[in-house]
Amino acid sequence: MNTASNAYQDQAVEIDGGTNTPIAQDVSAALTNVLDNTPPEISVPSIGSSAMLTELSISQWTGRKKDRKASKEVTADNNAASGVASVNKKLMGDWETLEALHKMTGNIRNMHYSMTMPWSDTGLRLLPTAQYFKYNKEMTAMQSKWEDLARLCMREYEWEISNAQTKLGDFFHRDEYPSVSALTNKFSFRLSYIPLADDFRTDVGAEGNEQIKAHYQEYYSRQLTNAIGDIWTRVHKVLVSMSERLDYASNETKKVFRDTLVDNVIDMIDLMNVCNITNDAQMSEIAKQLDNALRGVTPDALRDDDYLRAETKRKVDLAIAQLPSLSIDMTL
Repeated sequence: MNTASNAYQDQAVEIDGGTNTPIAQDVSAALTNVLDNTPPEISVPSIGSSAMLTELSISQWTGRKKDRKASKEVTADNNAASGVASVNKKLMGDWETLEALHKMTGNIRNMHYSMTMPWSDTGLRLLPTAQYFKYNKEMTAMQSKWEDLARLCMREYEWEISNAQTKLGDFFHRDEYPSVSALTNKFSFRLSYIPLADDFRTDVGAEGNEQIKAHYQEYYSRQLTNAIGDIWTRVHKVLVSMSERLDYASNETKKVFRDTLVDNVIDMIDLMNVCNITNDAQMSEIAKQLDNALRGVTPDALRDDDYLRAETKRKVDLAIAQLPSLSIDMTL
């Protein structure tokens, strides 16, 4: 599956054979099959009305720097060849505000990826219009909090440099710290929305327009295949996790699972509903089956009720068996 390029920059920075039937056979089949190479027939204007592109760009100062002198000393002290060791120092020590900002950046990126679909290697993501208001509300709220933290970093910066001098000892060199104005330019948060174009006309003549239109259609079909495939991959991963966690009988050692086991599947149901921009009947049906299977089901009930646990696993395994054949990325 295609993945979006890293927006975090540091520049300026059935199986119906019984209630406890293993799913290994189905998982193996899913792992060895691949998507049909023929892209689906799609209408670009209809996609343009059901989805848009979004781009998240976050830059921040990492507060880390390689200490060349210390790196050479470590190498020499260990009789090692030049370049095999590197000493990187945290210029600000353990500055809580900056660490909190870094953590928030990661959370924002995760939210961005979870609510969108892959589109290009440049960082653009596909956002269904049905998801826009929820996405925009949550992302702009996080942006406001992120910018508040960035401003707090600006206010604390000079004081934290004084603290860092005590923490770093001989590693401290004042010229390695940017000025406040330079530091300000290292923090930025930009969220952009881009429409999917539906006009193929260019000033290259009729024949040229037809060639461009064919290329454009092929590109959109391929990218849409990747985007929808990403949804199926996420669903597969969550369902396999639930099936594995529920695979034990009353006389066996209980498998530990968190309350989020159920929430994760419910999130996938919501994702299938809002990201089904091609109105795929298979995706709609599986979402409906899972919704019926988990309606009223709680984590505690799954832990305490052997029949409910086995029946829920059976329904989840059935949904897994009905997923389209995918090339599953095991690193996900």
